[in-house]
Amino acid sequence: MRKIWIVDDEANIGLSLRLILEREGFVVTTFTSASDYRRAAGRESVALFLLDVRLPDASGLDLLRELRAANVAAPVVMISGHGTIADAVEAVHAGAFDFLEKPLHRERVLLAVRNALDQMVLREENKRLKEQMGTARMMGASPVFQRTVEQATLAANSDVRVLLMGESGTGKELLAAHIHGASPFAAGPFIKVNCAAIPNELMESELFGHEKGAFTGAAGLRRGKFELADGGTLFLDEVGDLPQAAQAKLLRVLQEGEFHRLGGEQPVRISVRVLSATNKDLAGEVAAGRFREDLYYRLAVVPLRVPALRERPQDVRVLAAHFLEEFCARNNVRMKQFDDAVFDLFEKYTWPGNARELRNVVERMAILSPGDTLDKESAPIELRLGRDPDAPNSVEEARRSAERDHITRALDEASWNVSAAARALGMERTSLHKRIRALGLARG
Repeated sequence: MRKIWIVDDEANIGLSLRLILEREGFVVTTFTSASDYRRAAGRESVALFLLDVRLPDASGLDLLRELRAANVAAPVVMISGHGTIADAVEAVHAGAFDFLEKPLHRERVLLAVRNALDQMVLREENKRLKEQMGTARMMGASPVFQRTVEQATLAANSDVRVLLMGESGTGKELLAAHIHGASPFAAGPFIKVNCAAIPNELMESELFGHEKGAFTGAAGLRRGKFELADGGTLFLDEVGDLPQAAQAKLLRVLQEGEFHRLGGEQPVRISVRVLSATNKDLAGEVAAGRFREDLYYRLAVVPLRVPALRERPQDVRVLAAHFLEEFCARNNVRMKQFDDAVFDLFEKYTWPGNARELRNVVERMAILSPGDTLDKESAPIELRLGRDPDAPNSVEEARRSAERDHITRALDEASWNVSAAARALGMERTSLHKRIRALGLARG
């Protein structure tokens, strides 16, 4: 339960705020003086503070400065019955998130509290992502991976939209975070949306927010991910799973730089850099009519393919060592090491789950190995049995391989006359052109 502390010398104000916030599920503690608050300070983890500017024995601004001097990161909202512009400016300069004037209105209080807590969540997420970005640069020295990172860094210098393509677990989110960190939007938030994890009926509200009463259960205004990402980067993960209605609205936002919340009448203008990622063949989805072609070209101004782990086997050793070190540090256990023979297994395995699977394997071995050395016997059975590195690693890959062979054969038989090959395949010529590009086919 998130805790909120209120310091206000007017007992009725404290009671009103307490009733408002407890109905929303917060645990609220009230104080009527700075001295009462100071006696309790530091005893609990507090999610947010509401401080009156003028107290009988101190200024709320003094308490705000004390919190910041003590490195308390929780957001602070200042309240005042006779506030001035100068008070508000001073509060913001001292680190306050918002400034409320009495009389307090329920919706205004809840909006300030929710926005402050949302901002705190974003700050923590950005901190985590920056830490990840710092380690990500060390986790791939192979030429194919370095070329991808170099291209991503070049694209980061502008506001151009980048589509990251690749199998699950290859590190598309980390690369998106790297682009954000190297971009002009780096000082803003980095907001991630997993399009595959959100029900279709909630997608528009999640992306664009809603007004109070927009639908059953919409008890108040809610900002969507686009608004939360204003001034920063919005990362649309698994963008190929966006429903058609959301695709149309997303296209309008990319074209016009504004949108309407669900149930809203006024447009909301934003400045957001959009990055997206998919493990699907989006060109194939376009050809099948499941993804809008105009949206595809808006998102894929710079398409980047993130290589699978089996394409960069020289990176497996450094990645495994990194994951093991990270696991031991996180769990406060003595540092373990790999027997060299383990790396032979790692480098021969094809890693259908890519870096995510490698991390899971390393952590499993670290947990189940009683000693300080991880040997071949501690490796999962599928690694010890081996695997044909040329075998397709999924049904989708097998389908693509068969499609590639089928189309190549038809093109060869037609001497690469695309119109003739399309007739032989029973396809439209434009559709065949799209499949040739998507599959990376070239005349031998």
